[in-house]
Amino acid sequence: MNISTVEVRVPDAGEVTVTEDTLTVELSDGRTIAVPLAWYPRLVHAIEEERGNWRLTGGGQGIHWPDLDEDISVEGLLAGRPSGESQESFRRWLSVKQAGLGE
Repeated sequence: MNISTVEVRVPDAGEVTVTEDTLTVELSDGRTIAVPLAWYPRLVHAIEEERGNWRLTGGGQGIHWPDLDEDISVEGLLAGRPSGESQESFRRWLSVKQAGLGE
């Protein structure tokens, strides 16, 4: 039995847009992918300025939000993987964030 392999290249991220309910990423191969913001609780609980403060990592293979300590890979987006953060970790992060905002 012959098994052929296909090399799959993950495109790089380009422009990133975060709205109240959607994360949209333009890819280097011409596609645009949009996923529910609900997949990434830290982005859901961010203010507009935090959502807009992102940078590409790994030559465009990932997106990092330094104010939120959030990292999302293009590969994960394409595979349809939501955040893998545990509920306990998220609760701790949210508690610290809210304390810092004086809420």
